Amino acid sequence: MFRFILIMIGLVLFLLVTIPIQLIMLIVRLFSKRASACASLTIVSGAFHLLKFIAGTKVTYRGLENVPKDEAVLYVMNHRSYFDIITTYPKAKRPTGYISKDGLAKVPSLSWWMRLLGCGFMDRKDIKKGLQTINESAEKIKNGFSITICPEGTRNKTNDPLMEFKGGALKIAEKAGCKIVPVVCNGTDEVWEKQFPKIRPTKVLVEYLPPIDVGAMDKAQRKGLTDMVHKCMWDCYVRNDQERKESAKQGK
Repeated sequence: MFRFILIMIGLVLFLLVTIPIQLIMLIVRLFSKRASACASLTIVSGAFHLLKFIAGTKVTYRGLENVPKDEAVLYVMNHRSYFDIITTYPKAKRPTGYISKDGLAKVPSLSWWMRLLGCGFMDRKDIKKGLQTINESAEKIKNGFSITICPEGTRNKTNDPLMEFKGGALKIAEKAGCKIVPVVCNGTDEVWEKQFPKIRPTKVLVEYLPPIDVGAMDKAQRKGLTDMVHKCMWDCYVRNDQERKESAKQGK
């Protein structure tokens, strides 16, 4: 419970204390969106590193070599915890925005940071607004800003490795003609969600799978894209979950 209190205090202080910095970033943004996004990336990544430290979360990263260094991509990530973002964002090597539920757009300071980072807000109840977010995200990728989307649409609270992907979730990659990098997080829900509100020191495994070049696919191949990405992420989650269980039995 002590860790939870520390993290809540830390979050509130960060969002309040950094308001002047946000104003500076907005001014910088008038001259260079990239410079503003890069500076914001550094600041927020530092805050997330601190949150991981307070939570006692130890993360093993695999497959970082699969992330293209010279181009923007669409990260497709499973979603079991708020810590999915906290553990993956510090590994972003270029400005990267996350597609989030539209409710967060109403949260002061937090939503301002998200906009500075290039995040988008998805209204799944309004098809027209949802399509607009997809189109805007595709344009961001074309302009060199990576995007992360969780195609399950919400946190997976089931016992299944993945839930069904929402229709159209991968349209961003098709419209941008970019590569998809699947990202699979194992163990993030054990940090907090499984014993809410307590936060437990946990070993988390994050794996970046080989990129899928959507731009090189023909129309027929793209029809099976969602199933392809879902299967490779499902298989990875199952494999890594088994590895974590065996490691826990051996006391590693």
